Amino acid sequence: MATTAFPVNPNLTAIAIGYKNRDVDLIADLVLPRVGRTGKLFRYTRYAAADAYTVPSTRVARRAEPTVLEFGGTLVADECLDYGLDDIVPNDEIIAWEEMQKPSSGGPVSPLAKSTSLLTSLMMLDREVRVAGLIFASTSYAAANRTTLSGTSQWSDFTNSNPVQAIMAALDVPLIRPNTLVFGQATWTQLRQHPRMVTAILGNQVNAGAVTREQVANFFEVQRVVVGAGFVNTARKGQAASMARVWGRHAAALFVSPDLADADQPTFGFTAEFGTRIAGTMDEPKMGLRGSVRIRVGESVKEVLAANDAGYYFENAVA
Repeated sequence: MATTAFPVNPNLTAIAIGYKNRDVDLIADLVLPRVGRTGKLFRYTRYAAADAYTVPSTRVARRAEPTVLEFGGTLVADECLDYGLDDIVPNDEIIAWEEMQKPSSGGPVSPLAKSTSLLTSLMMLDREVRVAGLIFASTSYAAANRTTLSGTSQWSDFTNSNPVQAIMAALDVPLIRPNTLVFGQATWTQLRQHPRMVTAILGNQVNAGAVTREQVANFFEVQRVVVGAGFVNTARKGQAASMARVWGRHAAALFVSPDLADADQPTFGFTAEFGTRIAGTMDEPKMGLRGSVRIRVGESVKEVLAANDAGYYFENAVA
């Protein structure tokens, strides 16, 4: 027996959890990984960096007491926010699909399943936009951990810029050395063809060709390179579509670890998650001649930037 007014359908929930765009397109879960086991309301402790890097007196005299320390952590209270979308599917369409003669394999997809997939895709895209807005924002970083490139310093200038030197220097700035490089697709396209990158990694004196994500990760001694390639329509509803990349012409170097976030260790950011993504249906008898079914897909999450000095940001990395 259902215990809520919104019964969760296991089949639709499986679709909502499993349906996703290619990893190369959407990277939100890689950049701000989900940390489970939080409640709707959750708390985390933010410690001052100086506490971990200031060496106290450790010498203890024969009859003295060791130095007593006091750590000044700040308890931060936060809350997972609810995100969801609905769609109305008329019973006429459901009946027509059920009565349709279908092949033994493949065939038309159930209108309920198709609606759930589309809603899930839009939910994921909305999260991608939120995360990109946090990661590619100068205010998300400590003042010493960000720079704006312009003119000849931008990596799209193959003659004058030096992204190899710039990225290597940036990796040495944060207190916690970054393990992840994040690029928008436009930035990555220019960077992987940059003559200095090609020469440094491939030893190609002709300065022609392109490098892979794995080669760049190995060269800079980071765990991974992720590229945001998704598109979003920036036009208002009813206007002609205007597609733009979700991740702009920027770059970031981050230390990201969901395991350390669970262990109260520094990590640039994480995503608190209450439960899992849900999907289900409820009857809408007043909509449509034969009634309709309301499909709902949603999740409760909160994107958290926990340590802004565990990353470095290049604004306007390419023109």
